[in-house]
Amino acid sequence: MLPQIRLPLALGVAALLATAITAPLHADADAAAAPASAPTTPNPGLRYHYPLPAAATPQILRVDICVYGGTPGGVGAAVQARRMGKTSALAVFRRHVGGLTAAGLTAVDLGKKESIGGMAEEFLNRMGKWSGFRAADAEQTMRAMLTEADVPVWFEHRLARVEKSDNRIRALVFENGDRIEAAMFIDATYEGDLLARAGVSFHVGREGNAAYGEAFNGYFIADKHQFRFPVDPYRTPGDPQSGLLPGISAGPPRTEGSGDKWVQAYNFRMWLTTAAAGRAFPQPAGYNRADYALLERYLTSAPAGFVWDWTYRNGPVKLNLGDCNNAGPVSTDFIGGSNRWPEADYAEREKIFQAHVTYQQGMMWFLAHDPAVPEKLRAHVNTFGLPGDQFEETAGWPHELYVREGRRLVSDYVMTEHDCKGKVVAADSVGLASYTMDSHHTSRVVVDGVVKAEGNVEKSTPQPFPVSYRAMIPRARECTNLLVPVAVSSSHIAFGSTRMEPVFMLLGQSAATAASLAIDAKTSVQAVPYPTLRARLLQDRQRLVWTAPAPAPVTK
Repeated sequence: MLPQIRLPLALGVAALLATAITAPLHADADAAAAPASAPTTPNPGLRYHYPLPAAATPQILRVDICVYGGTPGGVGAAVQARRMGKTSALAVFRRHVGGLTAAGLTAVDLGKKESIGGMAEEFLNRMGKWSGFRAADAEQTMRAMLTEADVPVWFEHRLARVEKSDNRIRALVFENGDRIEAAMFIDATYEGDLLARAGVSFHVGREGNAAYGEAFNGYFIADKHQFRFPVDPYRTPGDPQSGLLPGISAGPPRTEGSGDKWVQAYNFRMWLTTAAAGRAFPQPAGYNRADYALLERYLTSAPAGFVWDWTYRNGPVKLNLGDCNNAGPVSTDFIGGSNRWPEADYAEREKIFQAHVTYQQGMMWFLAHDPAVPEKLRAHVNTFGLPGDQFEETAGWPHELYVREGRRLVSDYVMTEHDCKGKVVAADSVGLASYTMDSHHTSRVVVDGVVKAEGNVEKSTPQPFPVSYRAMIPRARECTNLLVPVAVSSSHIAFGSTRMEPVFMLLGQSAATAASLAIDAKTSVQAVPYPTLRARLLQDRQRLVWTAPAPAPVTK
C-alpha cells in the first residue's frame, strides 16, 4: 500500500518516490487534516469555471487510489478506499461534494428500493429518509462521511492533463499546477473527463437502434412529456416562410431509431420554498422575452377548459415545495442546449452553463411576471420562492447543472436495453440498477405542421438487473488502472436506467473495492478475480443479484 505523501512539486518525482519508501501512513499531517473543509477562495457566485490562482507552491499528493469527481460515486469510492485500508484522495472541480444529490435532486430516483445496498443504503439511512431531504443536509452528510474516513478533498482542482506510461496512468495534473500520483484512478465525473484525457474509448449521443439490436435508442417521438394539443411552430402562425420559433430544430423528418450526437436536456433542480420564507425568482442578466415565444404559444394555444396542473402530465413545470423538475415539452429543460457540453473545454462549458442559467431563470421570471401568462398561473408561481437557507453562495439557486448524460465509456462489455430487460444477465455483477430506462428530450421538431418534442423515453425494467464489472473498466490495451463507475459503458438507453444517483454511489464503492484488490494482488483492474471481488462486495452488504422481497404477512 502506498503511503499518503504531500510534497512541494519542486522536489520532483525522484524525491517523492524516495521518501515514499520509508514514510508511514499519513506522513504529512496537513494532507489529512480537515479533509472535507470548505475552500477558502472568494465565492465565485453562480459559475461553472472561473479564474483561480496558480498554487503558490505546487503540491504533489501520492496515494493508493485517486478519485476525480465529487459525485456520489466519487464520495462512495474515496470512502470505500479508506475502509479497505488504502490511502485515497478526492479531487473536486468546484466547491462542493455530492453532485446533484447535494444540488437539488432530493426526490431520489430509487427504482426498487430493495435493490439498493452498500454505501448508498448507508447514506440514505443516515439522511433519515430516502427521499425529500434537504440538499444542504445531503452535502453535510457526505462531507461527514469523507471526514470520518480521513479522506483529503482537493476542492477547485480542474484536471489539465493525464500522465501515462503505455497503458497505465501515472498522475493527474491540475490547472493550478498541483498533481496527484496513485496506483489506481477512478473517474467519478458525470462527463467522463478523466477517461477522455486518458485516451480511453467513449461515445457521446445516441446510438441507432441497429447498433445493439435495441428498440428504444436513437431518434424517438413519444406521448409522454409531449405537447398536449397542436401548437403551431412558426413565428407567424401558418407561415413556414416566417421561420421557426426559438427552441425548434430545422431539418427534414428522420427515421425513428436513427442515431445522432444529440444529448438529452439538462436543467437545474430547483429546490423551492414558500414565497414568504424564500427569495423571489430573479430576472437574469441577458433576459430576452423572445426566447419564451414557444412557451407563450403553448400556454395561449390551450383549449378551453384545459388545466395546467403543475404535474409531469401537464406542466408547464413540476412545481411544488422541495425538489422541482422539468414537466412537459416546454419547461425547465433547456432542450438543445446540452449537445456540446460533454466534449467542450471548460471555457465553453462556462458559456453553456450561463446559457442554462439565463434560460431557466428567465423562464421562471416569465411565468411569474409576463402578462401573456394566464393570471391564475402567474399567481401560483408567485406563491413559491428560492430557499434562503440553501445554496447561499448562489442566492438560493442550485450551484450545479444537472448533467444527465455526458461521455460514456466503451469497453469490452456495453450495457444495453437487453440487460435492462433481463434478456442478457451479466455474470460479474457489481451492483443492481432498477429505474425506468429514462431519457429526457433532445430536440423539438416539426411534424405535419405542428411542433413535437423528441427524445423522451420512459420504458420500465421488469426487475432490478446487474451492472457488469466489465462495464466500468476500460479495454486492457487502453488503460489497466482506471475504473469508471459513473460514465459506465452502456448504450444511451441503458444508461437511462443506470444513471441514477444511488446507483452511482454503490458503483463507486464497488470500483474502489476492485481497485484495492488490484493493489493487493499487484495486478490490473482487468485481472481482479471476480469471486474475490464478489465476496468483498457481499461482505459490504452490496446487493448483486435480485431476489424479490418476501410478501408482507397477512393478518387474519
